Amino acid sequence: MKTDIIISGVGGQGILSIAATIGLAAVANKLYLKQSEVHGMSQRGGDVQSHFRLSDKPIASDLIPYGKADIIISVEPMESLRYLPWLSKNGWIVTNSVPMVNIPDYPAAEDIINEIKKIKNHIIIDADSIAKEAGSSKAGNIVILGAASPFIQMPYSSLEDAIRKLFGKKGEEIVEINLKALKAGREASGK
Repeated sequence: MKTDIIISGVGGQGILSIAATIGLAAVANKLYLKQSEVHGMSQRGGDVQSHFRLSDKPIASDLIPYGKADIIISVEPMESLRYLPWLSKNGWIVTNSVPMVNIPDYPAAEDIINEIKKIKNHIIIDADSIAKEAGSSKAGNIVILGAASPFIQMPYSSLEDAIRKLFGKKGEEIVEINLKALKAGREASGK
């Protein structure tokens, strides 16, 4: 078993919370994991990405080679396109449809979505709206994780347990919102 994941988005969108959730679930499943993060200008709305490698065997490198990522999980649609060179031929892009317009010449959202749709395996959902319905606009990252969960080779319940552990100190209400967001994302994926 091996799953290579690139997690991408813009600073403040919760990329590191996605990685932490997957990491906690991986440890609970006794999987090997390696992770590399690039924060860049994350505090100023810059791009943030993480290479995340899971396996049932030891992993030599924390960086995913070009053309080998099984999944690109993106909380921002243009950021999903940035990492296309890493996506394998049969890999999946799971992305939010709502852009975070943080540069003056940001392309038209429709153009970005049309480019993503050219990828054979893609899931594009409005994670922002789904997160609001789940109880918090801040849970868009967990909605996207839920949409990607069918492609992460771990039991779904492991991700739920990881959310309980990660957000437990913030109170039961926050845990429940994030569990609801995870489930809603999975349902929205259609997988």
